[in-house]
Amino acid sequence: MKVLKLDETNEFTEGAMKRFFLVETSEYFKIINFNLDAGVTFPVHSHDLDGELSIQVVEGEGFFLGDAGAEIPAKKGDILVSEIREPHGVRAETRMRIVVTIAPPI
Repeated sequence: MKVLKLDETNEFTEGAMKRFFLVETSEYFKIINFNLDAGVTFPVHSHDLDGELSIQVVEGEGFFLGDAGAEIPAKKGDILVSEIREPHGVRAETRMRIVVTIAPPI
């Protein structure tokens, strides 16, 4: 077992996105914490493989982004679940912290 402490990755870079790999050695999944400064966009993208991902908002507000300009409001406690192949991204309106889980890891 392992305990991950999100308070230890509560760092922001002005006007940018900061990434912390929380779990990257598992053959089953990967967990990454991204901290986006207000106004920063994690661009819409997809991966050409089978699997699923989740994006959990642990702080702040913004939008989950998708294909064809889709925007879904996102706030603390919200979790987006999608296929890895499905276009996904995030735009922060305020400072925003998200935790992304990818299975299988890419």
